[in-house]
Amino acid sequence: MNRRQWLMGAAAGLARGGSHEPLRIGLVGLVHGHVKGLLRLLAKRSDVRLVGIAEANQPVAERYRKEYGLEESLFHRQLDAMLDQKRPEGVLIFTNTFDHRQVVEACAARRLPCMIEKPLAVSREHGRAIAEAARKAHIPVLVNYETTWYANNQIVERVAKQERQLGTVRRIVVRDGHNGPKEIGVEPEFLDFLTDPKRNGAGALYDFGCYGANLITWLFDNQRPLSVTAVTQRLKPEIYRQVDDEATIILTYPHAVGIIEASWNWPYSRKDMEIYGERGYLQTIRSESVRLRVGSAAEETLRADPLPEPYGDYLSYFTAVVRQRIQPTGLSALENNVLVNEILDAARRSAATGRRVLLKAA
Repeated sequence: MNRRQWLMGAAAGLARGGSHEPLRIGLVGLVHGHVKGLLRLLAKRSDVRLVGIAEANQPVAERYRKEYGLEESLFHRQLDAMLDQKRPEGVLIFTNTFDHRQVVEACAARRLPCMIEKPLAVSREHGRAIAEAARKAHIPVLVNYETTWYANNQIVERVAKQERQLGTVRRIVVRDGHNGPKEIGVEPEFLDFLTDPKRNGAGALYDFGCYGANLITWLFDNQRPLSVTAVTQRLKPEIYRQVDDEATIILTYPHAVGIIEASWNWPYSRKDMEIYGERGYLQTIRSESVRLRVGSAAEETLRADPLPEPYGDYLSYFTAVVRQRIQPTGLSALENNVLVNEILDAARRSAATGRRVLLKAA
């Protein structure tokens, strides 16, 4: 079978929709440390099958091969060789952030759906190029955040968006981060690109600011903020010489404000959110619970039920999207993340100039 025949067959398979066969997954990049979680998940799953890995860094590839007992035949140094020889149905991307664009464009040329480990891109230009490649190829491109799969999001959505128990939302505060990538002992190749402003986009601003921009954009139904103002700091210049380790971003909307606190200086890891409305507030607790107070009622703690399939984890969700059982929406969707990318780009410019950046209409 030549490449053209394979592409036609793959497109026909997508058009048919569901399949009981395991989804054939290609993995591009091993330098993003979150790939360890993926490899642990894959070892437990029968609904997805890893068919190929593209990683040019041979010491990194060999380390992962030994640690996870992976077959040598899975590994390729060149992206194109892996895609053409292994013929995956979908691709998961764990490269440095700068390389996301070229990987998506290679996948788009083969009509291959993609899921990118957050954030989408290093710049507004790269983000728009990814969106254009996806549009022309008619493929889904998703972005994976840990917080997307938090069970308490369904309480947040019901209380704040559907039932509007809080009234008009006036303020959202999202706090994300930990006490620093070097401090928590991330892999050397992960630390190498996180602390490179070209390959990561910035430091904590991009690494953790993306979570808040993603959640606020979701809560406001992809509404563009009027302006973005950001302040970044380098509180540990002896460790982080080229990138920020502290970032605060303020997003203004016609009737609300969003505040994103992204840091490599928290005394502990955190991913939490507070939503304040006219009549009450909601605060998330880890991934499973929220504190809620509405009106004169006492504060209560609500615990979320597990998310239903296929919304409980990114492999199930990606499989359902590739097999055309669901359409991508919400936190993972490209529309949300193109705007997230523009917010981060504007925040970086604001921090560099000390000025508020006005966001123009799309």
